[in-house]
Amino acid sequence: MHALMNRIVMLGWAVWAVTTLGQESPNLQKISEHVYAYAGTTNASPTGNAFGANVGVVIGRDAVLVIDTLISAKAATRLLEQIRAVTDKPIKYVVNTHDHLDHAWGNCAFAKLGAIIIAQENSRLDAGKTGETLGHAGQYGLTAADMEGTTIVPPSITFKQSVKVDLGGITVELNYPGPSHTVSSITALVSQDKVLFAGDILFSHYHPYLAEGDLTGWQHALIELESTIAIKIIPGHGPVSTVSDLRDMREYIRVFDTEARKLCAGKTAADAPVIAQELLKLLPEQGRTELPMMVQANLAARFLPKSNH
Repeated sequence: MHALMNRIVMLGWAVWAVTTLGQESPNLQKISEHVYAYAGTTNASPTGNAFGANVGVVIGRDAVLVIDTLISAKAATRLLEQIRAVTDKPIKYVVNTHDHLDHAWGNCAFAKLGAIIIAQENSRLDAGKTGETLGHAGQYGLTAADMEGTTIVPPSITFKQSVKVDLGGITVELNYPGPSHTVSSITALVSQDKVLFAGDILFSHYHPYLAEGDLTGWQHALIELESTIAIKIIPGHGPVSTVSDLRDMREYIRVFDTEARKLCAGKTAADAPVIAQELLKLLPEQGRTELPMMVQANLAARFLPKSNH
């Protein structure tokens, strides 16, 4: 998550991270002929699996493209070892679906290999603020040892609306649907294999992080994605999904926004725990078992003013 996140969100992450038990280390799954991914990780710990963040690996005739890089140099190095177990082709490109720590702080491991890092032009990764940014890592349950070797590496190429990356016989199409989960969130489509990486525009089985989102734009982006040719959709967090999960995500955001505004009227951040329990009863039942603490964090950061004392 971005360094400007509300302090209550940070506190929620830290408390949750300390109390979460049983870390599950993810493994690459073969999704299609040319695509591998992490998908469906549970027990979303910060160090064991980067809060359950997914990644993608697309293998062309000439090169490999990696979609998202996890939370640290160490996590990215583990991913790199798994990539090398399935291909020895050069990793020429890295795509950040957005700039949150669990998707982009592992860039450094791939930059060392000479990979070109691509993101939307609104990306806020800033190498000049490495110390300041990494200084927040402890608020997410990450220790200095966890972050050893990690540096912030921003994109070397950015684009405004769309770009295609040719890997030799396989093309990855990057598209920006407008502000949604963040101002820089993009999708990556492997049209030959009918696989779409939705980044955090889609959370499946996870309660999403909404605090920085443009909730209206996000719903429009999901409507647009419903016409995708993809048969398999890899969310930013959660298992391999389909178009029906895009519809579920849109309904979740709609209900959350509508009901949170009602419940939070006249309340402050101190009321967040009670309101979160009420809101959980009203949200659609979609099997979202992971990160329920995000409901309270989203309320505190987005819908509730801080108390005056």
